[in-house]
Amino acid sequence: MGEPTTQTLLKSAVEGERSSLARLLSKIERDSKVENEIRTSLAGGQATSLVIGITGPPGAGKSTLISALLSHTTASYEKTAVLAVDPSSPFSGGALLGDRVRMQSHGLGDRVFIRSMASRGESGGLARATSTAIQLLEACGWPLILLETLGIGQVELEVMDLATVVTVILNPGWGDTFQANKAGLTEAGDVFVINKADKDGAQQTRADLQDSLSLMHSPVPIQIFDTIAVKQDGVESLWQGIKDYLKDAQAVGLIEQKLLSRRRRLLMRILQRDFDDRISAYWRSDRGGNQVLSTLAGDLTIEALRNDLFAHMTKLD
Repeated sequence: MGEPTTQTLLKSAVEGERSSLARLLSKIERDSKVENEIRTSLAGGQATSLVIGITGPPGAGKSTLISALLSHTTASYEKTAVLAVDPSSPFSGGALLGDRVRMQSHGLGDRVFIRSMASRGESGGLARATSTAIQLLEACGWPLILLETLGIGQVELEVMDLATVVTVILNPGWGDTFQANKAGLTEAGDVFVINKADKDGAQQTRADLQDSLSLMHSPVPIQIFDTIAVKQDGVESLWQGIKDYLKDAQAVGLIEQKLLSRRRRLLMRILQRDFDDRISAYWRSDRGGNQVLSTLAGDLTIEALRNDLFAHMTKLD
């Protein structure tokens, strides 16, 4: 029996077959053609899922906090999917931290679907196929998606392009680097969490964060929550705070504004990525390689190279 087609897997996944969903997610990670096919097949579908971005620096406890949140999210929603972006293996290109080793103590069975995605060198804290993975999960009936970004030493702003609400996780003591990160942090976050709040420096971090957020003009007050995720302390209050934020933001039309702005940024990013792919293909081609060498040697102008590139891209269409 041959390998099932992408459309066969998609039909099965939409009907609720988790193994087909998992196989499709693997395919869209590895193969941009499959990703484009899935995206085309699902075009026009309504974006009905709530996507909560969980971001913050390495060691903030993002995975631990998500695991602690799951019992609360599944009390509010029928089921919850988790997309966790991990570093890539230098050998296989896959995620170094598999979903077998994270968040498996939730005990919620089929009500939770956890998937690790390899960053594959992408900047911004997300994997290349994250947006398509979210689109696929929506089509398969997952009403709530928790999106954990890769911690790379700063707040990764690309999560803003995909999430309905962005939750930023910090630790006590992070205020030492606060000034360098402040602008991006306050732009990215809708809800803020100081995790490991029993550690020294928690009050100073809260004061630094409050000072920064006071400069922001939001129609919905931005809240800061203290949690100790490993003990479940403060997690229920955090989940209630996220729900309250969504309710208040919806009431003043802020959610619609954010979603429109984020869709625009996402559209631009997808277009830029497709152009990058075409430029790379041209660069690798015999003609493109020769044209580049001629430009480097000064025999061809950059404008002539650009025109040849555009002509090559037109032929691809």
